[in-house]
Amino acid sequence: MFRIFFTFFKIGLFTFGGGYSMIPLIHYYAVDKYKWIGEKEFIDIIAIAESTPGPIAINSATYVGYKTKKTLGSLMATLGVVLPSLIIITIISAFLMQFKENQIVEYAFMGIRIGVAVLILNASIRIYKKVDKSILTYVLAMFGFFMALFDVIPIVFIILIGGILGIFYVVFIQKSEVNKDD
Repeated sequence: MFRIFFTFFKIGLFTFGGGYSMIPLIHYYAVDKYKWIGEKEFIDIIAIAESTPGPIAINSATYVGYKTKKTLGSLMATLGVVLPSLIIITIISAFLMQFKENQIVEYAFMGIRIGVAVLILNASIRIYKKVDKSILTYVLAMFGFFMALFDVIPIVFIILIGGILGIFYVVFIQKSEVNKDD
């Protein structure tokens, strides 16, 4: 239990930029280092955690904790990933007015945002390498990218449309292709 809590505490403590920037670290610890879950399961977790209510990092941590040590594991992982943010936000809010106008702090946050963008890009590339590739995959990726980039429709609808089209593809198109081969 301590390992689960401490692992997610470290992830929460040393990751800036929200849930997406935590994905590479969650992957490293949960898949590579401790082998709590497999690669395919991790990709599925990211898809589910993104499409369910709540932050992706908390949803992912809760799932990994539950998979590892059931209810108590999910509680420890969730507390571990949330507690650092709670502590840091409490401290920052106590001193916010003193640092709000500080140019050095502003530059530091600008650098942190760039680092977060790189972490998110890294996570995207790792997931891309592992996902099954087809015409539908590329069409959905481009559709989602441009819809999100130009803020045409809310992200939740992009995810729902992708999920529905994925189900349609597997049930109707792949199934008919398998039946043709028989």
